[in-house]
Amino acid sequence: MLADAAIAPVAEVLADPVRVAMLMALSDGREVPAGELALAAGVTAPTASAHLAKLATAGFIGVRRQGRHRFYRLVRPELVQAMEALAVLAPEGTPRTHRQARIGRAVRAARTCYDHLAGQLGVSLTRALLDRGALHQYGQQFEVTRAGSELFEQFGIDLEEVRAKRRGFAPACLDWSERVPHIAGSLGAAVLTVLFDRGWIERTRDSRAVTVTLAGRRGFERTFGMKA
Repeated sequence: MLADAAIAPVAEVLADPVRVAMLMALSDGREVPAGELALAAGVTAPTASAHLAKLATAGFIGVRRQGRHRFYRLVRPELVQAMEALAVLAPEGTPRTHRQARIGRAVRAARTCYDHLAGQLGVSLTRALLDRGALHQYGQQFEVTRAGSELFEQFGIDLEEVRAKRRGFAPACLDWSERVPHIAGSLGAAVLTVLFDRGWIERTRDSRAVTVTLAGRRGFERTFGMKA
């Protein structure tokens, strides 16, 4: 039977938990060394190499060689959205180690969803903006109100520049762990950039989880009226 797109080959690549773990480790846009990806997936270096080769052949990841080391990056960022959508349907996974359990808690608390904020923190920020009347939700899109324009500009975001980007402005991205939407698109990316620039959040070394700094806790409460 013919379909509009050849989904089966993509599904085959994503059908292995090791490869999914590696893609999730790359989902914050960083370059990650092969050894760190092997650790994230819980496999040996030779096993990791075989899986990384399959992901590269599928065109999902790219590699940069530096001496004896190889650094991998995601070249199809839309994969993150696809995996997040699948995660909404999937049963909750059972961590096999204390490390996996720790990372799982951190990822649910606050994480990057490629280039925007997700997890409990991302959902809480979206809810705070809705409660303050800075955003309204229309179907699967968020729109900035007049009050929101002032708030975002004071926060350091040029809304005209953000709207001019060749992507959706502020789509509602269903958060797989919270089951409610958070802000994505060019506005979500702009918010995440400012949060990093202001030092309100910091990346963690071994996952896409982020942590809120002391300055961030004060800033979220003072600017958005929310606990972080």
